[in-house]
Amino acid sequence: MKSILLNMRSLYNEMGPGERKIADRLIANPKAILPLSITEFATEIGCGDATVVRFAKRLGVGGYQGLKLAVAQEISTLSDENAQISKSDSCYDMFVKRIGEIKVALENTASVLDENSLEAAAKAIMHSKRIVIFGLGNSASIAVDAQHKFLRVGLNASACNDNHMQAIISSHLDEDCVAIGITHSGQSTDIVQALKIAKLNSATTICITNYGESPITKVSDICLFTKSAETKHSILAMSSRIAQLTIFDCLYTYIIANSDSKAIQAIHNTESALKDKKL
Repeated sequence: MKSILLNMRSLYNEMGPGERKIADRLIANPKAILPLSITEFATEIGCGDATVVRFAKRLGVGGYQGLKLAVAQEISTLSDENAQISKSDSCYDMFVKRIGEIKVALENTASVLDENSLEAAAKAIMHSKRIVIFGLGNSASIAVDAQHKFLRVGLNASACNDNHMQAIISSHLDEDCVAIGITHSGQSTDIVQALKIAKLNSATTICITNYGESPITKVSDICLFTKSAETKHSILAMSSRIAQLTIFDCLYTYIIANSDSKAIQAIHNTESALKDKKL
């Protein structure tokens, strides 16, 4: 059965303003609907009961009770797959649970990642004269991976994981440049400041962050959202990192598919340069 949250996302552009408000609320907090009557829920959203019913029918779940049931079932599924790791688990049990967490994170990311924003980011990167990717801590390796991908297609890309250098680099960007900031929380002071400086210098700013309003979104021209609830044992934030890597891989693939012969030649040159690095 298709995820009810993914279905909301796929039908979002067909919805009216009231239905979109309902979708936004449920995507951000699915549990919000469970204890409420249809009138209570409609009042909280700021729409009429009829809009809620129309929304439910659009999703193919009949009426309000069907909508609540579908959301409850999805929450239950996510809870099962995202089970807490315990000391009694075998190493393989932990592996299976981590796969479940990653699967949920990717599905949730698909439900909040805006199609138009993703395409706008890809085109901005393709046509920029310089791309800088900022990441600190857990996000530093994501920035390096993105640099590696973009360099392979001949783009002028560099990753920076030093907070002083991030500020310096940002101060020298212009309208032909793209600055990408990676921060799961959206609250990393140095990353936010680097994008703010880049934006003041007319560079296109892109953030990759967890879904919701945060300081990084206020200084970003384009926001690419992941949705991952990291748990106490996820010290290295694996679920969000996989979601971030997937977004960059998608951008890279789009650029290859839509590039001219120059980019294809760049890929060929890269492969030729690396062929002697393998036995």
